[in-house]
Amino acid sequence: MGKDIEKTNVMRILDQKDIRYNSYTYNSSDALSGVEVADILQKDPDRVFKTLVTVGRSGEHYVFVIPVAQELDLKKAAKAVSEKSIEMVKSKELLPLTGYIHGGCSPIGMKKFFTTIIDETAILFDTILFSAGKIGFQVEVSLDDLSKAISYTLEDLTVN
Repeated sequence: MGKDIEKTNVMRILDQKDIRYNSYTYNSSDALSGVEVADILQKDPDRVFKTLVTVGRSGEHYVFVIPVAQELDLKKAAKAVSEKSIEMVKSKELLPLTGYIHGGCSPIGMKKFFTTIIDETAILFDTILFSAGKIGFQVEVSLDDLSKAISYTLEDLTVN
C-alpha cells in the first residue's frame, strides 16, 4: 500500500472544487527562501510564486502573488488596488489575520478572502506554483483552474 500524502487545507479546497493540481513537498529545513524552494523542486523561479499580505492606508488588506525571485513594488501594488499607499503586514499579524504563518501563506483558504492580485507574468506559464498553506508544501495550478477557487486580477506588480 502506498503511503498517503498529507493534505493541506489548500489541497482539500482544490479537491472540493474538483480542480486539478500537482502537489510537491520538500524538507522545510532545506529551504529558507522561495528561490531555494524553486531550486529544490527543480522549477523555474519565474513560475514559483510567493504570497504577500499587505495593508492599505484605508486599513483594508490585500494579497499580492509574485514570482519568488522578485520584489513587490509598493507603488504599483497601491495603484493596482486604488490605495494611496500600502505596507507589508507584520509577521506576528499574519496568523490571526489569514490562518497562515510566514513562509506558508497561500492565496487559497485564508480565514477571510482579501482582494488578490497576481503578477501579470503568471500568464506566461501553463501553470504556476505557490504555497499549499504549510511550509514544505507547494501546489501547481493553471490560472484558469485557480480562478475557480479564488477571484483575482493580473497586474504588473514587481520592481523592474
